[in-house]
Amino acid sequence: MSSVEIRPVSGIAVEPWLDELAGLRIRIFRDYPYLYDGDESYERRYLDRYARSDRSLFVLALEYNQVVGVASALPLEDADQELLAPFQQRGLAPERVYYFGESVLLPEYRGQGIGHRFFDLRELYASDFGFSTTAFCSVVRPVDDPRRPDGYTGLEPFWRSRGYRPAAGLTTGFFWRDRGEQEETRKAMQFWLRDAVE
Repeated sequence: MSSVEIRPVSGIAVEPWLDELAGLRIRIFRDYPYLYDGDESYERRYLDRYARSDRSLFVLALEYNQVVGVASALPLEDADQELLAPFQQRGLAPERVYYFGESVLLPEYRGQGIGHRFFDLRELYASDFGFSTTAFCSVVRPVDDPRRPDGYTGLEPFWRSRGYRPAAGLTTGFFWRDRGEQEETRKAMQFWLRDAVE
């Protein structure tokens, strides 16, 4: 990991990297469990929402100034309605939540502690901004999904080791087209929280 630089970037300062980040996300999300048949224009719009938030964070993993990974975060109030609405519907306070977008990292850089750095810096920023809760979503696939690779190990133990727990009944969904499918379908997403909202 000695050649990998971890660089936090906030708000619109991430603009020079957005095209590269969109391409990286599409590449990584092709794999299980996302199986995402990527769309570059959608990815740019998604990343632009984060870039427009003045309290957003992109944690870039760079090797020789090339992006090999990224993790994102922003105040839940600045996030997509699909993320905001489940909290509002349950009477939870979105203004207390700092939402972690996805973490993506090229396979050859995994297992070197970069994932922990992604969480460390996002949690630090959340604390500095005064948020009492951090949250993220994970895609839910059936345990018997035939596309699940042999030997696949999910990230749930890692998330639990960081103090996150799935929030019972707090779910949402996003539409995308899986690889090999013709139409977009709704994918169930489970929220995980740390310092759970009361």
